[in-house]
Amino acid sequence: MVIEHNLSLVKKVNRLLSWGHWFSFFNVLLALAVTSIYWLSEPSPATLLGWIYLICYWLGHTAFLCFMFFIITVFPLSLIFPYQKHVRGLAALLATIGMVVLIFDAYVYANLGYHIGSTSYHQTIELLQQQIVTNLRNFILIVSCVAAILIAVELVISNYCWKKIARLKQSQISKPLMVIFIGSFMLSHLIHIYADARLKWDVTKLDNVLPFSYPATAKSFLARYQLVDLAKRAQRQADKLSISSPELSLRQLQCATTQVEPIQIIIANDISHQTMEFMRQQGLRLHQQHFAPNNKNEALLHLLYGQFFLAEDSQQQLNEPPAFIQQLPAGTLHIDSKSSSINMQLPWIDSETNANNALVNIVFDDSPQANWEEYKHYKYIVLLPLTSKQPTFVLAPVTSMIRWPQLHAQLTNLSSQHLDLLPTSLSWAGCVTEKSWLGDNLLQTPTLPKLSISKQDIVSIRKDKMVVLRQDGSYGVWSAGTLLPLNEKLDIPMLTDALKRLENTTD
Repeated sequence: MVIEHNLSLVKKVNRLLSWGHWFSFFNVLLALAVTSIYWLSEPSPATLLGWIYLICYWLGHTAFLCFMFFIITVFPLSLIFPYQKHVRGLAALLATIGMVVLIFDAYVYANLGYHIGSTSYHQTIELLQQQIVTNLRNFILIVSCVAAILIAVELVISNYCWKKIARLKQSQISKPLMVIFIGSFMLSHLIHIYADARLKWDVTKLDNVLPFSYPATAKSFLARYQLVDLAKRAQRQADKLSISSPELSLRQLQCATTQVEPIQIIIANDISHQTMEFMRQQGLRLHQQHFAPNNKNEALLHLLYGQFFLAEDSQQQLNEPPAFIQQLPAGTLHIDSKSSSINMQLPWIDSETNANNALVNIVFDDSPQANWEEYKHYKYIVLLPLTSKQPTFVLAPVTSMIRWPQLHAQLTNLSSQHLDLLPTSLSWAGCVTEKSWLGDNLLQTPTLPKLSISKQDIVSIRKDKMVVLRQDGSYGVWSAGTLLPLNEKLDIPMLTDALKRLENTTD
């Protein structure tokens, strides 16, 4: 009797496991339809290798996700609780929950560009709140219908697999399917190793499209066996990232007549304590969350051109005035310099900007206290140091001073950087652009994290967090205010949001 009971139990478990494999297979097909949403949210590959990787990655990783879900959920149920009706019902319920989560993640990815997780918790909640507030009835209806359809489909699949196990086994399609899924999974990783080593961006840009995806990388794999020179690899990577940006300097500006007080922006090489105390007495208030580059050429590109510092030969670009100046009406912008070094670096200042009493006045003055008589009649004044004195960080906080109530109120809980100067001051003068600037209009509430690219090092700032992603793949997370290291992982959602600025500045 004991032997018969054990044999009966073994048969039940074997039948449940066989059913579970086929149940997982049909769920792979269903999951493939869902994961296609991720690919529809991304640009199609431009090369044959990219298409091969996409197909292998899609088939292999989706099958892997479903198989792991089976191992973690249905497989233990079949061993511990081998009652077919209960296991089949619970498996259908668990599969429905898994599909709902996958659909929700695909929805978040399509809207935000990254997956749900601990680092994207706040952005995901905000996205949900937007849907609930604007379309509560439709939101509840859609979620209910999707859940009902999925549970019905899962129950049908579960029942079909249970009744047709013998016919499914006779079909002999399990081995070819296993070869396709396992082969696709392995081939996708091999292609990724090759593409990462040879900098095939059409492949590596697809790294994190699917959830829970961690493809093998050349940096760890090949360097371990001394098969690649990482220094040369980093240089090739830098060369490919050294994009020219003429489109960033050509913005179709439209300026409307506006009755506003002119503003005076003073750029000093440094702001001493004596100058700071003097400016306090003149009504200027401190703003300590302003970020400036430690490189002079980079600072000038940020302030006057609204561009990133992508190459060391940027001095050639500084020899010519920004293209957008030609689009400004007379009396909009006036740039002057009382510094001989700036005059040498910017030879176009005197010839191109000879208007006086403009709505936006920018002056480079290393002794603003001594020349205060020229500035005191301005109602709105901003005093900025040209560069930071922090040698370690390409972008670091400096102390700026403001006498501009509207701006100071906005900056109470926000940070700013040199790239924000042009969009803020020109919008004050009534000038808008068809394309966005790389910086923020500080008179409005920013929605994206700060972004700066300095010789291919990406710097992003949100509140008190600063993330630096270097060209060799290493990164660091620091407190933006104190520059103390934070023991945190790379914030992918933050960097993704910051890089959306590049999409807004180009077609």
